[in-house]
Amino acid sequence: MNQPCNSMEPRVMDDDMLKLAVGDQGPQEEAGQLAKQEGILFKDVLSLQLDFRNILRIDNLWQFENLRKLQLDNNIIEKIEGLENLAHLVWLGSSDSHASASQVAGITDLSFNNIETIEGLDTLVNLEDLSLFNNRISKIDSLDALVKLQVLSLGNNRIDNMMNIIYLRRFKCLRTLSLSRNPISEAEDYKMFICAYLPDLMYLDYRRIDDHTKKLAEAKHQYSIDELKHQENLMQAQLEDEQAQREELEKHKTAFVEHLNGSFLFDSMYAEDSEGNNLSYLPGVGELLETYKDKFVIICVNIFEYGLKQQEKRKTELDTFSECVREAIQENQEQGKRKIAKFEEKHLSSLSAIREELELPNIEKMILECSADISELFDALMTLEMQLVEQLEETINMFERNIVDMVGLFIENVQSLMAQCRDLENHHHEKLLEISISTLEKIVEGDLDEDLPNDLRALFVDKDTIVNAVGASHDIHLLKIDNREDELVTRINSWCTRLIDRIHKDEIMRNRKRVKEINQYIDHMQSELDNLECGDILD
Repeated sequence: MNQPCNSMEPRVMDDDMLKLAVGDQGPQEEAGQLAKQEGILFKDVLSLQLDFRNILRIDNLWQFENLRKLQLDNNIIEKIEGLENLAHLVWLGSSDSHASASQVAGITDLSFNNIETIEGLDTLVNLEDLSLFNNRISKIDSLDALVKLQVLSLGNNRIDNMMNIIYLRRFKCLRTLSLSRNPISEAEDYKMFICAYLPDLMYLDYRRIDDHTKKLAEAKHQYSIDELKHQENLMQAQLEDEQAQREELEKHKTAFVEHLNGSFLFDSMYAEDSEGNNLSYLPGVGELLETYKDKFVIICVNIFEYGLKQQEKRKTELDTFSECVREAIQENQEQGKRKIAKFEEKHLSSLSAIREELELPNIEKMILECSADISELFDALMTLEMQLVEQLEETINMFERNIVDMVGLFIENVQSLMAQCRDLENHHHEKLLEISISTLEKIVEGDLDEDLPNDLRALFVDKDTIVNAVGASHDIHLLKIDNREDELVTRINSWCTRLIDRIHKDEIMRNRKRVKEINQYIDHMQSELDNLECGDILD
């Protein structure tokens, strides 16, 4: 199954090899013609044949970003790599499937090499046909990104475990599978197992699977398949739930209020607060802490719900602004098209009249009139553009004021709610300090009935120690609240600044592009007029 060694030295895929390969594709290939006539632009190449060249390593293909067909068969390649930029590849073929795949537009052929592991295919999301015939592959995996995979050929490899078939169930478009001349193809249940676990398969080892065989296979493996489907359904439900959670979290992040719809912030205050956790075992502190947490979480939820509502308002404001800009540009373009259409109708008539005119003075006069019409059109189009610039500037400024006011109000209200969190923390700190000092006095007087954990009792050495412990816990809590507030304010201010900057930059680029279009059109019209030389016309 290995590619035999030959007397040739291993070769590197360099620019010279690639240019030669593109140029040798023949007159029937447009890329080959361009290569010979005008030089090579690798990004325009759709097909590339590099077979029988003793290539050891795939490299230097990054410029072939639109490649659909790549033949690398009959080399000594050991690793699938260097294909990251070839996202338009449709087919990774091999010799045993060339006949059936000859009409496929996109091909990459890695047959007859020394590949041991399937890898390096993560970006080939458009791949429909994959063939790795005659290599050293022993396991089918790392194909998850190939969601469009229809044909898989792995004949003449080292695959010996039927469980590899289970992995292929995730490829819902798979219709053709070839595993002939692998160890598993010698198994007695080979065909029935594959037909049962891959019920949508139409061809196995390039032979059509008839309905009778499918029914027999399904009946034989019914119980195992039902169990597998149950597990797959559970896993799918879990994946969908996780995806929904990720999408929900992303929505919360967009509103800058993630993890504020519960006790996350409160819990984080105690996560690194060993002193506070020890003090929670003091008599009466548990109930005090529970009340504190309930009130704290209510404020966090208020921030969360308010944040989501404000995000919807910001989105509506942005959508309304975008629609206003779109409508203004569209209306302006329509006006420009009407002016151009009216000009071209008159201009074509004038050019025809100039060509028919025989008197030189009349021709010169008509050319001057055409030139004046071109200048008039230029002025009209530039006036339209300046009007649009002023209109969009006013719209952008109004949007900027509105969005800045919305962000400012949001920050102000969030800071007010965060201040309530700090008030709760201050109140809790005062109560905790009272209980701690009271407990210290009872310990000194020997009146404390409750047993305290050793870590907690170690704090009650003297008043300064316990006051410092309570104060340290309080500082940690305030810091967590401050940090969350600062993070929210910083992020939304940054978002607002980036948004406004992007809008202004987009408008500048739009204006420059439009002015360039106008100038190019006017230059073309003027050039066309200049080409009407009097001598040529008279001739």
